[in-house]
Amino acid sequence: MGAVVSCIKSVFQTIGACIMAVVNGIGNVLKAILNGIMSVFNIIIGCLTCNRAGGRRRGGGVSHV
Repeated sequence: MGAVVSCIKSVFQTIGACIMAVVNGIGNVLKAILNGIMSVFNIIIGCLTCNRAGGRRRGGGVSHV
């Protein structure tokens, strides 16, 4: 009887692992889509602002002593 319980337990663990893999896969796909959308918006904003947004400073040869 213990072998049957062990077999059923391992079946449920396998099903749970498969479901978690599917959920993780869906989450990774959604994350990739959102990162792509954010990159497009960054490119558009950079184009509209001539890449001046974001606080980037140009390094010059001036040193303050």
